[in-house]
Amino acid sequence: MSTINVLHTVAIVTILVASIGVQATQVQQPLQFIVDANNAWVRAGETPILRYSYGGVPFKPYIKELYTPGGVNILLDAPPDHLHHHGLMFAVAANGVNYWEETPTAGRQRHRDFTDIEFTAHFDGPFVRYPITHFGERTHWTHPPGSDRGIVLFELRDIEVGQRRTPGTSAPATVLVWKSELSVPDGNHPVVLSGSHYFGLGLRFPRSMDATGQFLNADGKEGTIFRGEERLVRSNWCAYQVTADGKPVTVAMFGYPSNPRNPTTWFTMAKPFAYMSATLGLHEQPLEVRAGHPLMLRYCVAAWDRHILPAQIDAFYDEWTVASRVKLK
Repeated sequence: MSTINVLHTVAIVTILVASIGVQATQVQQPLQFIVDANNAWVRAGETPILRYSYGGVPFKPYIKELYTPGGVNILLDAPPDHLHHHGLMFAVAANGVNYWEETPTAGRQRHRDFTDIEFTAHFDGPFVRYPITHFGERTHWTHPPGSDRGIVLFELRDIEVGQRRTPGTSAPATVLVWKSELSVPDGNHPVVLSGSHYFGLGLRFPRSMDATGQFLNADGKEGTIFRGEERLVRSNWCAYQVTADGKPVTVAMFGYPSNPRNPTTWFTMAKPFAYMSATLGLHEQPLEVRAGHPLMLRYCVAAWDRHILPAQIDAFYDEWTVASRVKLK
C-alpha cells in the first residue's frame, strides 16, 4: 500500500458515494480528506466531521474536534485547568516514561507519516449508503528531548470515521473507530505499560457538557468510587448523556472483545469537568509488550444528537463488533 507524506502542503481527496459502484436512492454528502502542515480534516461537503492535529503539537497527535451529525463538537482541547487534555487522545506510561502528562520529562509521540487513505461506504439497508473515511498514521514513542535512548515504541494508528444509522431507530450517529498497534523495536527488551487509573484513550468534553450529564454502561453498574467524583467500572461500553447548549447529546465509547483485559475498565467523572477514558487498568496491573508480539487495541466512539436508550446502544455495540469481526476475516 502507498504511503502519503505531507510537508507543508495541502492535499484534498474527495469521493462521491455513487462512485463506489452501488445503486442508492438516498446518497449522503461526499467526503473530503484535507491535509495541511498541522491538521487533517474529514468533511462531508462543507460540514466538518473530524479534525486531527498532528503537526505543531509538541507532545502527541490527537483528535481535536469530532462533530455529531447535527454539528455539535463533543471535544475540548487544552483547557486552562488541564492543558494536557487534548480532545480525544491516547497515552499511557511506557518503561516509566509518561506520555499522558506534558512536562519537560514527558515522552513524545512523534508523527512520521500518514498511510493508506481510503474511502468506502457502509451498506445500511437497500436505500442508504453512508460514506466512511479511513486513514493510518505511523508514530514513534520517544524519550524526552535530549535523550539518546532511542525509540520506546512504534505505533500504527488507524482512524475510521463516518456516519451510521442506529439499529432500531432512524437516528444517525457519527462513528469513529480508533485502532492502535503498539510494537517494540526488534532486539529491544520488553516494554512495560503502566500509569494512573485514567490513562488510556481519554475524551475531554466541552464546558457546556460539564457537571450536568449522566454516565451509563452496558451492565447498569454505578461503578466504584476511586476518589471524589471519579469512578471506575468494567463493562463493554460506557456512555455520557447530557444537554449541551440546549441540545440533547449522547456519546458512547465501546471496547472490542479481543482487547486485553476485556471488558474495558472505564474511568468517568462529570464534576468539576466531564471526562471519560477507556483504560487497561494499568494502575493495578502493568502490561508487558514484547518484541515480535504487538499489542492491538480497538475502540469505537459514537455521538448522537439525542438521548439514546441503553438497549439501542447495546444493539449498536453488537453491530459494530460483528462488522469488525467480518472485516478482520
